[in-house]
Amino acid sequence: MDAETIQMVIDFRDARDWAQFHNPKDLAISISLEAAELLEVFQWSGTDCKCFDKIERIKEELADVLNYCILMADACNLDMNEIIREKVIKNNEKYPVNKAKGISDKYNEL
Repeated sequence: MDAETIQMVIDFRDARDWAQFHNPKDLAISISLEAAELLEVFQWSGTDCKCFDKIERIKEELADVLNYCILMADACNLDMNEIIREKVIKNNEKYPVNKAKGISDKYNEL
């Protein structure tokens, strides 16, 4: 995600003076709630796991999750690129390609 997009989300919040309400606890709750709304898109979809006919709703709910993630990173003074890179490095160690490729097992079961 580029800095301009991140700043757009922060500017939207700041223009409304909402930072005062955006503590880590409430932002974590909001992330969870929006993720549940994203999950709801797939409820009762049967074998249609992609739900292409619901792509607009998926885009909206995913954007809500990402917006709250941006605000959570800002509230905790975290660099999103840095924490994502760090997590990918950790995941590379936990899930080496030679053990995990094509396998959905958890790292401790490889």
